[in-house]
Amino acid sequence: MSAAPVAPHPESAERLDLLLTAPAARTGWRVVPARVLAMCIVELQKLRHDRTEIYTRAIQPALWLLIYGETFTRIRAIPTGGIPYLDYLAPGIIAQSAMFISIFYGIMIIWERDSGILTKLLVTPTPRAALVTGKAFAAGVKAVIQVVVVVVIAALLGVSLTWNPLKLLGVVAIVVLGSAFFSCLSMSIAGIVLTRDRLMGIGQAITMPLFFGSNALYPVSAMPGWLQVISKFNPLSYEVDALRGLLIGTPAHLGTDYAVLAFAAALGITAASALLARLAR
Repeated sequence: MSAAPVAPHPESAERLDLLLTAPAARTGWRVVPARVLAMCIVELQKLRHDRTEIYTRAIQPALWLLIYGETFTRIRAIPTGGIPYLDYLAPGIIAQSAMFISIFYGIMIIWERDSGILTKLLVTPTPRAALVTGKAFAAGVKAVIQVVVVVVIAALLGVSLTWNPLKLLGVVAIVVLGSAFFSCLSMSIAGIVLTRDRLMGIGQAITMPLFFGSNALYPVSAMPGWLQVISKFNPLSYEVDALRGLLIGTPAHLGTDYAVLAFAAALGITAASALLARLAR
């Protein structure tokens, strides 16, 4: 008499199904965290293989602090409320350094378009906004690494900075938000002008007005009236205000600063996402 066939155990059958059937692909917004993390890892790998960019980009902030900061500290021409001018200047140079990294980020996406990488990314199920968000926060990672270098230089020059871990985390958050906005601004411009040469020209044309039209070098109260109005619409002013409040303890409007930069970053991601397809044509 033959033995009756033994039915497979339910758990064994379930495991067999997992081996034979591919899991459902992540689609839509479920890929956003993975995409953002992947872009950040890529940028960190680039810096690990070539650290030259960190050193060369540190030269300009160091010159601002050494020459401009030391000189105006001696002549005391800018009212800073009793704070040494070098201390007052350091957060502004930190914000400037982060902005200069991010504002030319659109060049990278044009290079990806020219090399065919962007077209391949756009045919994946990843939302365009996820691609832009990943690149924006990758720019933030690069900016934070640059900020660490500038903070070390400022500390060596005797700038009194806080080392409170919570405040330093706040500095990281504000730099990432600011860099996300400026990188998205650059990618949006790239989607309009479509070429690297034009983007370089426009980037160089807007960086100085953004810098000098903010409170990075001098307080808003020292500006002429028309420039004070412009500074209120300049995201860099809010980034500098937050950095000063966190790093050297000056009065700041942290809630407003974070809200403005978060809104600006979201607006930038939306605009860059809308122009991404035009760039890939």
